[in-house]
Amino acid sequence: RARDGHHPAPMCLLSVWRGVRLLSTKQGPGCVVSGGGVDPHCVFARFARGDSRPASIVLETDTVLAFHDVAPVAPTHILLIPKTLPVASVHEDVATRHPEVLGDLLVAAGEVARKLGLCEDGFRLVINQGPQGQQTVPYLHLHLLAGRQMQWPPG
Repeated sequence: RARDGHHPAPMCLLSVWRGVRLLSTKQGPGCVVSGGGVDPHCVFARFARGDSRPASIVLETDTVLAFHDVAPVAPTHILLIPKTLPVASVHEDVATRHPEVLGDLLVAAGEVARKLGLCEDGFRLVINQGPQGQQTVPYLHLHLLAGRQMQWPPG
């Protein structure tokens, strides 16, 4: 639930769940420290803690921060990061030990889509994982892309 008390529209949330692909590959460099944890100086870790803020926040809940990507690949390109559990990747026990993190990201994505009026025309959700998945910041995050016709297959 967003801070304004609204829930995502049911059809919009349904499309959120259909759009997610979870990929697991080896972890890349960057925000990861030895032992697999997240470097506290990682830009997304700093955003999650509130030490610094992205320029354009779209939604903030107790568990998720959503903001405009500084290098968009679509007319609408929003990044969603977990605030409560800084993890570098999907395969770090998130799906099995902390499924609420993924659930919170998906619910927030539905809320962002509703808030920005994207539900009718549609949108794509992407989690890039590891080097071959083009993960550029090794901190679990979700991309919400909209505003143009997406292609299939992606990549």
